[in-house]
Amino acid sequence: MVAEIISLQICVGHREPMNPVDSATFIEGFGIEGDRHAVKSGARTIRQVLLMDEDTLEGFGLGIGQVRENVTVRGIDLHEVEAGQRLALGDDVVVEITQFCAPCERMDEVRPGLREELFEQRGMLATVISGGAVNVGDQVQVVESASVS
Repeated sequence: MVAEIISLQICVGHREPMNPVDSATFIEGFGIEGDRHAVKSGARTIRQVLLMDEDTLEGFGLGIGQVRENVTVRGIDLHEVEAGQRLALGDDVVVEITQFCAPCERMDEVRPGLREELFEQRGMLATVISGGAVNVGDQVQVVESASVS
């Protein structure tokens, strides 16, 4: 099965809703154009993009966007991808996985107890290594590791 992007979401501000989009521009070193986590502060952040896989969402009885992910994928288990590995999103974009996304108190607003349930299951944070356009339906591939021996 080929892994693919099934949904893209951006959030314009703190506590604002996630807005589904058909395409998004990923900016190297900053994140997704228009998303609240794409801040040109001069320092790289570990949370430029949050990726989540469809199987994990379904396993928790959740819908797309409920864990506030930017990119929802099908056909790849993101919990098998490790920090330092890179994913190609579409033809141009490369992101590097930084770590698990720690569930925040907002998860309990979705369902009481969800924050605890999602420990190390809320998806993976990533930084944008190579920018460009990403579209719903684009393929997702593990391309390399950041540390080359």
